[in-house]
Amino acid sequence: METTLTGVPDGLFDGFAAAHREQLARFPVREPAWQPVHTVYVPADRVTADIVQQWRQAATDLLHRLLFTPTELAALFELDPELALPVHDHVRRKLHAEPIEDLRIDFEDGYGPRSPEEEDRHAESAAAAVAAMHEAGTLPRRWGLRVKSFADGDPLRSVRTLDGFLTGIVRRAGGLPDGFTVTFPKVLMEDYLRQFAGCLEALERALLLPPGTLRFEMQVEAPQTVLMLQRSAGLVPSLGGRLAAAHFGVFDYTAALGLPPDEQRLDHPACDHARHVMQTALSGTGVELSDGSLAATPPSAAAADVHALLRRHSALVSHSLAHGFYQGWDMHPSHLVSRFTTVYAFHLACYEKYADRVRAWQERREAAGGMLDEPATIRTLVAALARADRTLC
Repeated sequence: METTLTGVPDGLFDGFAAAHREQLARFPVREPAWQPVHTVYVPADRVTADIVQQWRQAATDLLHRLLFTPTELAALFELDPELALPVHDHVRRKLHAEPIEDLRIDFEDGYGPRSPEEEDRHAESAAAAVAAMHEAGTLPRRWGLRVKSFADGDPLRSVRTLDGFLTGIVRRAGGLPDGFTVTFPKVLMEDYLRQFAGCLEALERALLLPPGTLRFEMQVEAPQTVLMLQRSAGLVPSLGGRLAAAHFGVFDYTAALGLPPDEQRLDHPACDHARHVMQTALSGTGVELSDGSLAATPPSAAAADVHALLRRHSALVSHSLAHGFYQGWDMHPSHLVSRFTTVYAFHLACYEKYADRVRAWQERREAAGGMLDEPATIRTLVAALARADRTLC
């Protein structure tokens, strides 16, 4: 091939090696991993060793009482009739085998202000419950706690609870079970993130845990946090690999914006904006994203009340999935039914169509419907199929 340049002019690629190293640090290439479809939040004073069984029983009873057949499920959630049977079967089996994928023991808003002595006691009782679940084999694949925010002005309280909780588990279980994470709320200052990462490093050393064991999730629940993500390109590398996820907090965020109470909802356009900033700022970093919650339960056990709640929750889960948020918070056992139904229907509805498009691209033929997919779309389709496989297994 004829070219014009002879050799490589001096200085043409000066700085390339450093820029490439920075690229790999900011945007590491990682294989997609399993991610829970939800995080279940339970106040620390209500957590016992049988919390998973309690939620399993409550959700299963609801399914059996109101949605016993695939036809009933399809009617409530407006499912394609062909999906009704496989979705119903997946939900039934999921509630039996793994009703909670990610458990978060809450010492913040869901727990409320307590005396230091009471919070110490609940940190110990929560640690005992986790150790008992671990021994019984019922501890969810992901688990952890949410501590109080440094923005409250008392970081010692936050770290003391985390320390007591971890110390109690390690003492009882002989180590730290796999799947641990800690949620760090109300991040108003970037320095709080680095300080909290330093606390985790200190706890690792004190508890003789392998480096990098303790990771955390930041909550994005204030306009200041959204702006922080927009302007801080080096935030994730600065935390030394400890930032595992970013979770959106709908109610603090919408309240901070001054939205009226009836508009404090996950599908508000203001929340869409915040979520898209999270996606943009954290794309390629390996940091997982999670949506927030519906802070509502059925007002009664009447079928009409339960159905209305399930439909509302399902609509919010669908909205999150459509915006690329595959995880969210569940605050009540009834949410498990609508969560799993909506997630399974979402993945099953498009699975064969996506698989055909990937096969067509591999075989260099036109896919059904005349689709001519670009390589970037194929990568997205492959990722969607992999996510579906991990979710539906």
